[in-house]
Amino acid sequence: MSLSGPAISAPATGGISTDTSRLGGKDNLEAAGKRFEAIFTNMMLKSMRQAKLGDGLFDSKAEDQFRDMQDQQLSQSMAEHAPIGIGKAMTDFLSRAARTETEAAARAGGAAPATDGSTP
Repeated sequence: MSLSGPAISAPATGGISTDTSRLGGKDNLEAAGKRFEAIFTNMMLKSMRQAKLGDGLFDSKAEDQFRDMQDQQLSQSMAEHAPIGIGKAMTDFLSRAARTETEAAARAGGAAPATDGSTP
């Protein structure tokens, strides 16, 4: 079987996207906050499960895998409907940082600061 057609070339960045336009949107920032909250909650649940005091009589790898999947769904649901607030704190911090960066660039007029220690 021969494959014909145009050759597909890989980007020179090693598969990493260089498109940063998606980073500036408020919706994307909020979605990232929710995903961060879900990941954080999932890690917290895993840590709580590992701290159990004893092994159950009928524990198995299948039960552990099912519990991990259940915890993942639970953490996503908690992040969506009853967040603990760490995702919102991260979102607020990043939006303030982006706003500060934009204001600093506007004040500087887009000129790069001197790096040789001299003052303009």
